[in-house]
Amino acid sequence: MTKHLLSIDDLGRDGIEEILELTKSFAEVSARRIPKVPALRGKNIAWLFYEDSTRTRLSFETAAKRLSADTMNFSVSSSSVNKGESLRDTCLTITAMGVDAIVVRHRSAGVPWQITKWVDASVINAGDGWHEHPTQALLDCFTIQQRFGSLEGRHVAIVGDIKHSRVARSNLAAFTALGAEVTLVAPQTLLPPSLEGWNCKVSHDLDAVLPTVDVAYMLRMQLERQKQALVPTLREYTAGYGLTEQRLDNLGSETMIMHPGPMNRGVEIAPSAADDPRAVITNQVANGVSVRMAVLFLLLGSGGDLGTLPEPESVQPDDGDAR
Repeated sequence: MTKHLLSIDDLGRDGIEEILELTKSFAEVSARRIPKVPALRGKNIAWLFYEDSTRTRLSFETAAKRLSADTMNFSVSSSSVNKGESLRDTCLTITAMGVDAIVVRHRSAGVPWQITKWVDASVINAGDGWHEHPTQALLDCFTIQQRFGSLEGRHVAIVGDIKHSRVARSNLAAFTALGAEVTLVAPQTLLPPSLEGWNCKVSHDLDAVLPTVDVAYMLRMQLERQKQALVPTLREYTAGYGLTEQRLDNLGSETMIMHPGPMNRGVEIAPSAADDPRAVITNQVANGVSVRMAVLFLLLGSGGDLGTLPEPESVQPDDGDAR
């Protein structure tokens, strides 16, 4: 393994399972009265977000602080980017101040890979265009694992705007690597032009798929990425592909309802579905902190090798946490 986390494919099944195993330790840390360990004391992490974010950015920042790392916040809206500064010069400026890792989100696919050619710091992909969102996939795997113990043999339906979803791409890779069966459910206009090489089934009939799934994973319509009207109306989209109150009856009693956020209640998911006891959407958010703690620790606290787990004492609390 390299010192970066750019793609789920970089990890493979063994790498994913190692991160999920370490995440259990950091989930225990997060449950403490003082959820903090000195594991990354002295490390400096910068956030380079060229797209809006709530969950991912706050989750990474919380994870870094719980590991006692220092953080450097970068706001595009108030930076020299507005004066024409290039991405490369921005990255070089940030690393010149002394950072050990850059967490980057960008509207263009491939940007995190490009940044690794410019800087010596570790680079973590927090979402690049339509392409990948690896830490979202990891936290989703961990959330499903909490409920079922394993993804092996589980059936997951990913429903909605697959075409524009980096979450769908990363989740498909992670879920299938861990032995799950995945069905993509969407109208033809919201699927990629080609699904060659995608290890999944495809359906246009949500009502036929829902009774068979262990996980119903709902995606929002990414209108900000759509250049043309891909469905007649949002009302018609909801009628065909939304997890409506009526469709809740088609789910099994143990079926998980998941969503990466932000939710558009009343479009892809009804308010009653979002608040249903089977929904684990807030669990996903909470698990995101623990997963990102594991990723940051493995990159910065264990020699930069995601394939090597630390010894248990490496994540013990400092003296202040023990009181």
